[in-house]
Amino acid sequence: MAFRRAAKGTALIGGGVLATIYGLTELSRYRRKQAQLANVKAIGQAEMTFQDEFPSRQAQLSALQSTEEFDVLIVGGGATGSGCALDAITRNLKTALVERDDFSSGTSSRSTKLIHGGVRYLQKAIMKLDYEQYMMVKEALHERSNLLEIAPHLSAPLPIMLPVYKWWQLPYYWAGIKMYDLVAGGQCLKSSYVLSKTKALELFPMLKKDKLVGAIVYYDGQHNDARMNLSIALTAARYGAAVANYTEVVHLLKKTDPQTGKEKLCGAHCRDIITGQEFDVRAKCVINATGPFTDSLRKMDNQSIPNICQPSAGVHIVIPGYYSPDNMGLLDPATSDGRVIFFLPWEKMTIAGTTDTPTNVTAHPIPTEEDINFILNEVRHYLSSDVEVRKGDVLAAWCGIRPLVTDPNSKDTQSICRNHIVNVSDSGLVTIAGGKWTTYRSMAEETLNEAISVHGLTAGPSITMGLMLEGAKDWTPTMYIRLVQDYGLEVEVAKHLASTYGGRAFEVAKMSHVTGKRWPIVGKRLVSEFPYIESEVLYAMKEYACTATDVIARRTRLGFLNVQAADEAPASYCGDHGEAAGLERAETEGRAGHC
Repeated sequence: MAFRRAAKGTALIGGGVLATIYGLTELSRYRRKQAQLANVKAIGQAEMTFQDEFPSRQAQLSALQSTEEFDVLIVGGGATGSGCALDAITRNLKTALVERDDFSSGTSSRSTKLIHGGVRYLQKAIMKLDYEQYMMVKEALHERSNLLEIAPHLSAPLPIMLPVYKWWQLPYYWAGIKMYDLVAGGQCLKSSYVLSKTKALELFPMLKKDKLVGAIVYYDGQHNDARMNLSIALTAARYGAAVANYTEVVHLLKKTDPQTGKEKLCGAHCRDIITGQEFDVRAKCVINATGPFTDSLRKMDNQSIPNICQPSAGVHIVIPGYYSPDNMGLLDPATSDGRVIFFLPWEKMTIAGTTDTPTNVTAHPIPTEEDINFILNEVRHYLSSDVEVRKGDVLAAWCGIRPLVTDPNSKDTQSICRNHIVNVSDSGLVTIAGGKWTTYRSMAEETLNEAISVHGLTAGPSITMGLMLEGAKDWTPTMYIRLVQDYGLEVEVAKHLASTYGGRAFEVAKMSHVTGKRWPIVGKRLVSEFPYIESEVLYAMKEYACTATDVIARRTRLGFLNVQAADEAPASYCGDHGEAAGLERAETEGRAGHC
């Protein structure tokens, strides 16, 4: 009976939706190709202003203070805010960005590390005939392809296995995954396929064998989220944007419009958190890209408006790499309470998550014991009884706040928007809220389009589609070999530098200290088990790192991989090298990546 229901649903899916999907796929492909052709000339113009060296943080702060008026001031240095800065500066808009903490210090560094369209969203779109969700998946798959292209050193396709334990589920899941491929169209990373029980266990030997029927494998992308976010912000800085972390907005500036008599935003009064210095930043347009703190900035503009952010906590844990294969992830599509759990290899460790629990907005969300135990219990359901899943194996855990939003323009304000929204207040504050990591670029483009229209800014078209990010231009898959040959680095360290800094890895290698050993010649590790080396601390200062937390949690990912090792790293390095004295502000929770 269950199989007949599934088969009937599959037939309805195929008969009612295939033609529409195919038509939309071809239309999207045509529009994308035309946009890329139109942007060639604009990209060439943008490259003319590219800077070989980053301005120092002090120089960026001076630019914020001395510039008479910016076209755009963006508040928030997460993926969306940094994306807005890059989109704006490459449209020849005078651009400023301020971030209260560090770039990617919030939700953008605490994701599942996937670049994906959302298999579960497609399922909901089809079962509920929800066109909005379908278009959200379509857009995300388009952006997935672009993100893999513009930062190949930081991202790569990842096969994900969906184990099947009931015969009737095999055609049902297969139809859904094939639909996912079809929606991706020409941007499908690799076609999904079915595995027998024997082959599934061969590829994922720690999988539970009992009642296993087979498995389906599909492809999504995986990336280093904090480094990706930082690369977007650094690319914006290369093109001339004035970006500054540890710079908070104290209050918004307003002036009276002589034509209408209404108050309009004209910038923000900011404070450098490190020095305490306060100053004004003037701008024609202010963009609110503060993620979970969306309502805080909106209420600076107007205290009487209702909240639109519906924060949800997503918890992940990190366990040793031997829990999963090096190159295969796992998806649990139906956990005990209906949530989806991913089980993924990352940085030679294994990530398991995420939860989806209502929460309060806080700068440093902490994972609860309940959430950690829930993830561990779900992992046990899918792993062989031979594998003992122990709580003591949890090396790190983190919590990110997903900023779900309600649309203030909607008649039904209780319904949560599954996509993003762009809202403009009466005073001209442009707010971008909600959305997904994967779609940061298209969100930024839409936000700038709205800002340009509302504020009458003179700007060119968006050219960020296909625009290579920091380090991507000179990267090749075999670049690490040159690092080994030219500098005498360990192979593991060389691979890490190449996959983190791309073409800029040679600059990091040049700053490395001699080890005094026969091999490796240079590259002293911060912690023996991880490939992070001392020169990365020095290079991180060029990348606007201001605290040890910035280095350990985001410039490297040590704080998200092993809490104990992260606690040891700053002391061991700062004790040997005076250059790191400026990174003394690390706190225990910071060294653990707020774990």
